[in-house]
Amino acid sequence: MDFKLGRINLNKVAQGVGGFVFGKDTSNSNDDSYVQSLLERIKNVEEDNDNKRIEALDELQSVVEESVSAQLAFGELGISVLMGVIKGERDNEKMVKGALEALASALTPIAPEGGVKNEIHPAMMNSDLLCREAENISLLLGLLDSDNFTVQYHTLQLLTALLTTSRNRVQEAILTIPQGITRLMDMLMSREAIRNEALLLLTYLTHEAEEIQKIVVFEGAFEKIFIIIQDEGGAEGGVVVEDCLVLLNNLLHCLSNQRLLRETTGFEPLISILVLESRVSKFSKQKTSNLLRALEIVEMLLVGGPAAESGKDNRISNQTVLYQKKLMDELLMLGVENQRAAVSLRCSALRCIGYLVVGHRQNLDAFASKVLGEEPNVEPALNSILRILLRGSTAQEFVAADFVFRCFCEKNSDGQGLLASTMIPQPQSMSDTPLEEDINMSFGSMLLRGLTVSETDGDLETCCRAASVLSHILMDNIQCKEKVLRIEVEAPIPSLGSQEPLMHRIVKYLALSSIKFKDGNHKTSARDSYIQPVILKLLVTWLADFPDAVHCFLVLRPHLTYLLELVSNLSVSVCTKGLAAILLGECFLYNKSDDKSKDASLVVDVISEKVGLTSYLLKLDDLQRSYVFTSTKAGLRDSMAEMDDISANNETDWKHDEHPVLNSLFDAQFVDLVKKLEENLRASIVEISSHLKNKVVALPVELEQQSGESDGDYIKRLKLFVEKQCTEMKDLLGLNGTSAEALVRATASDSAGTDKLRRDLQEAAKQVQVLKSEKAKVQDEAHAHRSLADKMKSDLKSLSDAYKSLEQAKSLLESEVKALKFEAKKSPDLDAIKEEAKEEGRKESEVELNDLLVCLGQEQAKVEKLSSRLEELGEDVSSLLEGVGEDLEMPEDSDDDDDGK
Repeated sequence: MDFKLGRINLNKVAQGVGGFVFGKDTSNSNDDSYVQSLLERIKNVEEDNDNKRIEALDELQSVVEESVSAQLAFGELGISVLMGVIKGERDNEKMVKGALEALASALTPIAPEGGVKNEIHPAMMNSDLLCREAENISLLLGLLDSDNFTVQYHTLQLLTALLTTSRNRVQEAILTIPQGITRLMDMLMSREAIRNEALLLLTYLTHEAEEIQKIVVFEGAFEKIFIIIQDEGGAEGGVVVEDCLVLLNNLLHCLSNQRLLRETTGFEPLISILVLESRVSKFSKQKTSNLLRALEIVEMLLVGGPAAESGKDNRISNQTVLYQKKLMDELLMLGVENQRAAVSLRCSALRCIGYLVVGHRQNLDAFASKVLGEEPNVEPALNSILRILLRGSTAQEFVAADFVFRCFCEKNSDGQGLLASTMIPQPQSMSDTPLEEDINMSFGSMLLRGLTVSETDGDLETCCRAASVLSHILMDNIQCKEKVLRIEVEAPIPSLGSQEPLMHRIVKYLALSSIKFKDGNHKTSARDSYIQPVILKLLVTWLADFPDAVHCFLVLRPHLTYLLELVSNLSVSVCTKGLAAILLGECFLYNKSDDKSKDASLVVDVISEKVGLTSYLLKLDDLQRSYVFTSTKAGLRDSMAEMDDISANNETDWKHDEHPVLNSLFDAQFVDLVKKLEENLRASIVEISSHLKNKVVALPVELEQQSGESDGDYIKRLKLFVEKQCTEMKDLLGLNGTSAEALVRATASDSAGTDKLRRDLQEAAKQVQVLKSEKAKVQDEAHAHRSLADKMKSDLKSLSDAYKSLEQAKSLLESEVKALKFEAKKSPDLDAIKEEAKEEGRKESEVELNDLLVCLGQEQAKVEKLSSRLEELGEDVSSLLEGVGEDLEMPEDSDDDDDGK
């Protein structure tokens, strides 16, 4: 016996899902005329001849699925004809199914051959034509009320195809349809294949549509999503869990939905997804993806929403509740304690820790006292995170851990003081302790050890990382600056005698980094490019509004000389030269010294002589226009925007001023500090230049009393001379001040003259951002295709399981038939009963099998298309499709042997 639907034959299915053949070869025909002829057949053939119309629908679906020109020819006529079929013949399930399949194929974009882009996008045009009439969307939604599996399935696929190409139109149309969203939500509680399609559709539907997000939540989305996640196994589940989390992410972009979740269902179901069984839990690729999606939602909740007051209140409420529900414990397990997790997962957890405590007094205090480990090997959580920062093998780990300390220290003077109070130098014997044994060291001791690494080690990366943490501790905190300024460290070589201030050691390492870069045998890497700016960031933060630090810095004259050389060095980055110029400016801006060899006037004179005031001011302009400063956005969330690029790109591909580490470490708070310093520096240069440098003047010969001149005449002449000199001095002072002002204006004018260059640079930067955006889109597309392929695999498995159950039911029925035949010899009436039962079971099996086989064939065709697209994007799809179809064992077609018995 052959089970057939259209041109699908079970014999071909038994040979493998890939053996399905749809449609016929029309490569030699004219697509335009061929599509028109098919539409005419569908429209005009007598209604009682459904077989020919169904065959035409199948052929139409096949050709528009494979040909761009056929999609173009489909157009408005195709939409009209097929929607007419759906509207006028709703009870004819085969016709409706065929129309839905053909429409979905006509609305699905086809990748151009050879990678050549086509300006015409017929799939999008067809989608737009279909969406112009809200009645069409209403008609499609009405099909979801059907009891037929395939009709529901293909309707959902068609609506999803519409949303991918014409999202806004579909969203607007659905909002106008009564109970439209309710029908879609009901699909979440349907059979697995239907549910999965509904999840995908709702994800597209709720994207950037706040009103729809609210309605979906009102229809009970939170409860249904969490039920599905739990049924699928939570984080251990498959791609369906990830789809649920993507949908949940969309819904929680709305602040009112966040409040509703917090006050009704609660955050516990979300937090439970992050719970690990132990510190040695294993992580599959899908589990990692699921956890990352959950952490994205947590991060969004902790950010809270826009910077408006309502968003701030919502953020604080979310922080409070999430901490109370023990979220911190799960984040520490993921980000700190479990080292088997992927780097991206650990870093995401660390960022969430930062967002959980920033600006929240109770959470900050609780976090400060948090300890990890088990007795007797326990240590503060801050110490463990510092160890990750200092030892992490990737820039991602460094930046993520640094973000925790930035959040902890921001507007938290008590926390800054707590960390600074532990900075007590250890004896040399302790400093030589192996890194693995530093668990017993205090936070400050570990930090000092990183700052004062041995010169022979040459580990400037460690010094750089520790310097970034110290800059957070010192930011806007005079008490901490004073305490750290008094710290002295042992000389590397004891025979050299006295200890040296910590600041001098840090400046020494800054100079060592310059020597390293000047070495002709050393190739500067992108990683090295951020070491100098980060150390300079610490010094700029330290000296800001702190004269004692300026005095300590200028104690050694070589420090000033080194800065002058750094500002003039053509080989260093714009960012490094600009920060060195800011540091030089602090040396006269906050200089309160009475020593003529170190006062502010001397520093300005040295800058004027060695660098030139014009050149110096241009360095400040260049810094403000540098990529690091122009790309920094206000807000903690934006500062982490490019960290994903670190793992996706070779670090040597980054230019000096564009490394994501700099974009992340140079936060808005530091950028604002530098901008204020620049404004004050320009005003200070004008003021200092208006005073005379030398106050001692040699006595002119004219002031000596001439022979024969009376004392009265001599005094009178002296008086006139002094008055004249005073007048000239005033004129000179005025002229000097005017010259300084003119210099500043001229510099500004020169800066304005470079606007064209700056605009060109900005345009180039925009082009780079466009390229990055296009790259991100390609990566997103690849991820979407991978997700769809995973979902297809899951659907195929579900359909295969359903088919097996039907086969078992069929076998059971056949066994019953054989038993009835055995009894037939005694009772002739049993033959009729047997035939009736057999026929009923056959019909039921045929209907279900045909539905499932159609879906299997279509899913396989989609998998093949996705595979081709993924291969074009450079993805390995063999693992995605491994095992697909192996469990699907189909019986050979055969006539019922029982009939002959």
